[in-house]
This record gives sequence, structure tokens and C-alpha cells, in this order.
Amino acid sequence: MKLNCDMGESYGSWTMGKDSDVMPYVDMANIACGFHASDPDHMAKTIQLAVEDNVEIGAHPGYDDKSGFGRRSIPHSAEAITRLVAYQIGALEALCQLSGGEVSYVKPHGALYNDMMAQPRIFEAILSAVSDLNQHRSSALKLMILAQRDNQHYTELAAQMGVELLFEGFADRAYSSNGLLVPRTQVGSVYHDSHRIRQQVAELANGKVTTIDGQTLALHVDTVCVHGDNEESIAIVRQLAEDLRHV
Repeated sequence: MKLNCDMGESYGSWTMGKDSDVMPYVDMANIACGFHASDPDHMAKTIQLAVEDNVEIGAHPGYDDKSGFGRRSIPHSAEAITRLVAYQIGALEALCQLSGGEVSYVKPHGALYNDMMAQPRIFEAILSAVSDLNQHRSSALKLMILAQRDNQHYTELAAQMGVELLFEGFADRAYSSNGLLVPRTQVGSVYHDSHRIRQQVAELANGKVTTIDGQTLALHVDTVCVHGDNEESIAIVRQLAEDLRHV
């Protein structure tokens, strides 16, 4: 199982995250594409870090919402969503060409990610962008989505459009009994204890997760999202990377 991390989210004089410190310990870098965060210079710097550490590069497109960090839903037609996502993937791919890197997957950001999982038309619009771009690529882009108890609907739609899915779990988020993430507004929704985070990642690596109310659910996960925005979180990522070598 691979570790993925959102990166390249600084822009201008605003610095966010410790990308150079966390990059050596992750397998996949979800790089912001300039809409919810980042700019060409920070995108290029993050790509270069990923290339140097042999980390997979993923496009991390979001709504055009820097002031809200892409966490606000913005109404779009399905066609506009397809163009929004394709535009951002294209920007990252162009910068990758300057550094010898290659975009291998797409993980929508923030509200766009949540809307993709909640609204079939948005999921299909994003699938359409990835599928259409794959017609012109030598290696196909994959799409990362939230792992759930029942992924059949998403899997069937993706198969119809020839897109391979990557199922994502979360290291520090509590799960509810229905297999979804506990809303951040609920007490206990985010784990801060390193032991609990390590325990959950070990469970996810073995195809299961313990819910917030103590149930054990089967959950297929290809990759786990981690964070590297402070020294404490980097230390946890370093330990998780070491733990997964022995799973």
C-alpha cells in the first residue's frame, strides 16, 4: 500500500506545507494545479522534488477558489467540470515535460473531491476528462477516489470509460459504521495520536478498518492519504513509511 500526500500548495509569498521534508517518505505526490492553490513556480519546484525522490506525480485539481482553498462547492455544468479538470491536468503535464516527470493519476481536491463522491454527474464528468485525455497518452491516467464499503457503482462507470480507479483511505480520519468518513464537525473525527494513526494504517493495509463505534469493516484501499505540514506530522509519515515496509 502506498502513501500519498497533497503538495505544491504554496503560492506567491505564502508557504504551505513542508514538501521537501515529507517527499522522501511518500510514494505519491498530489500536486496542486493552480486553481485552489499553487502557481507555475511552486508547481515546477514540487515536480522537481518528486522526480528527484522517484515519487509518482498526481494532478490535484480543484475549483477555482484560492480564497477558500477549494473547500467551497461552486456550481458547474458537467461539461464545465470536464474542462476545469482537463485544463489543470494539462498545466501540470506541461510543467512535467520541463523536468522529465510524468503525471500518472488524478486526485480531485477538497470540495470537488467531495462533490465527485456525492454527485454521479460530477464523477462522470471527471471520468470523462481523464478518459478523453487518455486517448492521447502513451500511459493511461488513473483516478483516485474515496474507498467505501461498496465501490461497485464507481467501478462499473469507470470500466465503461476505460479508466482505472485507485481507492484512497485516510490515516488520521475516523470512519463511521457505513464506511464513510466521520464529518469533521463531529468530535473525534480527526486522529492526532500517532499510535492510533499507525494502528489505522496497519489495518487499512490489511483490508479493514475499525470504526469510531468499534466495528470492524472490510475496506479495500490502494493508497493512504497523509499530511506533512508540520514537524509532528512529518515524523508520523516517516514512521508510517517504515511500518509499511514490514506489512
